[in-house]
Amino acid sequence: MTIDWAAFTPWSSLAGGALVGLAAALLLLASGRVAGITGILAGVFAGDRPIESWRLSFLAGLVLAPVLVAFIGGGPVGGGPAASPFVLVLAGLLVGVGTRVGGGCTSGHGVCGLARFSPRSLVATLVFLWVGALVASLSRHLV
Repeated sequence: MTIDWAAFTPWSSLAGGALVGLAAALLLLASGRVAGITGILAGVFAGDRPIESWRLSFLAGLVLAPVLVAFIGGGPVGGGPAASPFVLVLAGLLVGVGTRVGGGCTSGHGVCGLARFSPRSLVATLVFLWVGALVASLSRHLV
């Protein structure tokens, strides 16, 4: 397998990763909250307490940031979905089940949990990576 150098974007990837880390650190320092998307989204739909504005702001930023980048850059970010709507919905449901079973999502464990030296997050992140690599290999070679 060779690297597609035209699509290889180390600087924008590095900047994106730094911004994710900065946002996670600022949220933790400012409010003591972990920037795990599953927990933030679950807090919006909990129903047993008022929705905190920081949760809505965080989620709005996730939705609006790519729109802003597309507007500034003059085109869409990435391509369209590579799968049917059925497969996308099924994948979303499986991710939701996985975050419940794993006690959080990749952003919560991988970015925030590892930064806090959480052993549970280390195990979860290694499992995420291993399963992702396995599924990518199987789908590439079998499908």
